[in-house]
Amino acid sequence: MSTRAAQFQATVRRREPLTDHLVRLVLDDLDGFASTGVPDEWVGLVVPGQFQSRYYTVRDFSGGELTLDVVVHDVGLVTEWAMRDCVGDTVTITEPKSSFEPPADASWLLLVGDLTAMPAIARIVETRPDLPTTVLAEVPDDLADYLPAGPDVTWLSPPSHGQSALAEVVEGLDWPPGEGYFWMAGESAQMRAIRKHLMRVVGLPTSHYDVMGYWRATAGRQPRAVDPGPLWRAGKAAGKSDEQIWAEYDAAREASDG
Repeated sequence: MSTRAAQFQATVRRREPLTDHLVRLVLDDLDGFASTGVPDEWVGLVVPGQFQSRYYTVRDFSGGELTLDVVVHDVGLVTEWAMRDCVGDTVTITEPKSSFEPPADASWLLLVGDLTAMPAIARIVETRPDLPTTVLAEVPDDLADYLPAGPDVTWLSPPSHGQSALAEVVEGLDWPPGEGYFWMAGESAQMRAIRKHLMRVVGLPTSHYDVMGYWRATAGRQPRAVDPGPLWRAGKAAGKSDEQIWAEYDAAREASDG
């Protein structure tokens, strides 16, 4: 039986620069596409002239329109395309996958990430207004108007050398009391350090956190090219530990970027 993700053709209907580093693309004509409804869901995006997917969070899906807020850089498969007038272009979208799953007894959310994580964090905040939420955001732009109102937000400026310091920030956290859910996304090396910290120092059950590597510093700020869903499911079916599965995911990312 084939495990290939379903694919959908879509048309870029609108393009809106949000900041110097963030561009909103609104797609339609997505016949057959169905959202998971999970706020950190992602899709593979293949742009004209390319055959490789890059994965992006779905900022919104409503009224038959799919919204992607794309982080742009100096170079990249999607960046060079998204920085020009791409309205009217046809792209390929893969079926959505997701991983955000707070336990039923969660009494708080702690969301941490860099610019690449902001679309997912914004949608999580919109989707779960019932949970007291704290956000730590390491972003280069003034995105005060990007996140919905409600959470307690701390804006962290990235270090001047361009490397993320989120692992150090999280390692110094005073954790909220009671049962909650920790969600984090950003640079892969930072995420590896945080997963180890959560497992070995904080002792959070794996059901109470989700930490995703979206890009690698050594290869430039490229969007993730490896879908974590299949690796996760295969690892669980094989009885592997979470740490083993994430190590394989990080290795696959390094191979794809190399």
